[in-house]
Amino acid sequence: MDIYNAEVTTSTVTFDIVPRTLEEQRRYLTDRSGAHAVVVATVDGEVVGYGALSPWRSKPAYSTSVEDSVYVRRDHQRRGVGRALLAELTRVATAHGFHAMFARIVDGHAASIRLHEAFGFEVVGVEREVGRKFGRWLDVVVMERLLGADAAPPGSGAG
Repeated sequence: MDIYNAEVTTSTVTFDIVPRTLEEQRRYLTDRSGAHAVVVATVDGEVVGYGALSPWRSKPAYSTSVEDSVYVRRDHQRRGVGRALLAELTRVATAHGFHAMFARIVDGHAASIRLHEAFGFEVVGVEREVGRKFGRWLDVVVMERLLGADAAPPGSGAG
């Protein structure tokens, strides 16, 4: 909760504007059980990052798609924690039979965009001025990777 709330109050990487309560964080974790998993990175017993898989959209036809979220404690960024979390999320999503994995990243968050590109995600669109935080309009970059044996290889344009 502390990792996420630091981003809520000081950055645009999440569009939440009010920090989560402990009850809300527990509900978030409970809602992501089974195929919609949460993974955690620890160093010396301390949580330094987490990632989650969430439904892409609520309609049934989207049930084979998933969206990832990755958050790393600021003092552990650029140390491979995000890479380890995204690798595990991709493995879990594939193991649970998801076909498409999406990331929605605030435009300008180059580190997250590069991380996803390293895992074969491609930009499939930009949602213009869909969020407003700290008095600014914010764009969202939508990235996608197809998963599984029947998925086209990253960069092929097929699928």
